[in-house]
Amino acid sequence: MSNCGGFSETKDATKEIQKLCDQVKLEVEKKTGKNFKEYVAVKYREQIVAGTNYIIKVHVGGVQYIHLSVFEALPCNGGAVELKGVQDNRTKDDPLIPF
Repeated sequence: MSNCGGFSETKDATKEIQKLCDQVKLEVEKKTGKNFKEYVAVKYREQIVAGTNYIIKVHVGGVQYIHLSVFEALPCNGGAVELKGVQDNRTKDDPLIPF
C-alpha cells in the first residue's frame, strides 16, 4: 500500500518487474558501460501516477547491484516503458530511494 502520491514500501520483485527490467537492459548497459551476464530484479518500490514509477534493485553478479528508475505509461497511453535513471555500485542492503 502506498502513501497518497508516494512510493510503496519495498516489495519482492515479480515476473512483471523482471520483464520491465529486461525491456530496458540494453539502455542500462549503454549508460553504465557494462555488459551484465547476470541481471535479476530482486526488490522494487512503485508510485502510481499517470502510469507507474518504479525504483528497482537488480542483482548483476557477485555482491554487485544496480538501482533502476523506470516509468511505465498507462495502457491507454501506449504502455511504453522508459528508463529514467541508473545508480551503479549499489549493495544488497542499500535502500531503494527515489532518484
